[in-house]
Amino acid sequence: MSGQIIDLQAWFETPPGRYLLAWEQAQFDHAVADVFGYHALQLGVAEIDGLRTNRMPHRWLALSDPQHARRSALLTDFSALPFAANSLDLVVLPHTLELSLDPHATLREVERVLVPEGRVVICGLNPASLWGMRQRRAHLYRRLGFGELFLPEAGEFIGFRRMRDWLRLLSFEVESGRFGAYRPAVDSENLLERFRWMDHAGERWWPILGAVYFLVAVKRVRGMRLLSADWRRAASRATAPVPIAGKVHRDAPDPHH
Repeated sequence: MSGQIIDLQAWFETPPGRYLLAWEQAQFDHAVADVFGYHALQLGVAEIDGLRTNRMPHRWLALSDPQHARRSALLTDFSALPFAANSLDLVVLPHTLELSLDPHATLREVERVLVPEGRVVICGLNPASLWGMRQRRAHLYRRLGFGELFLPEAGEFIGFRRMRDWLRLLSFEVESGRFGAYRPAVDSENLLERFRWMDHAGERWWPILGAVYFLVAVKRVRGMRLLSADWRRAASRATAPVPIAGKVHRDAPDPHH
């Protein structure tokens, strides 16, 4: 890889970046297609269209960097979103937390704006992968005065288990999770294509070592009970008069007299 890649937007234009971007886009397309509601939000990384298959009437892209902002994007601080509490049905975070200066604050803000039973969809780079190991080795070489990074310099890896623990502390329930992108950490498009078989082998033999993880979590609220679609009929049945067996009305005539 020629030159030092320090920006995620630029890195997505490299062969490994395009490979990872294609996998992540496919995961978002599948995950959000059947999530229903009215309001959906994507935070960061405009190169991924995390809401393109979702059918909610109101969808926004929010960015925090003015240099990468688009005309149609909402420019905001991810730790202080301009939305009321319990107002969004879906939030997608493509590498948002690992690029955030305060990922805890960002995730707490996502929990605040999501409605009960709302969903958050997250993808992040896996530090326990071949790509993560190459990045750590590159950091070591740079401290010794040589070498260059394979992945973007900005941000900090957040492992899958660590991310899952953060979600649980905020009363999220992880609905699904998976890993992907098992090809080795190489810069050549030809080499990446040659190792295509590793994607299928990795899913079967070393599933937790994918370069990226992807998870969907649901906001749970304790003590809240969702009503079923036929709650009105159930309520009417409960209030209807019910005859009581064995009860004799005082004003009813005795059949033996």
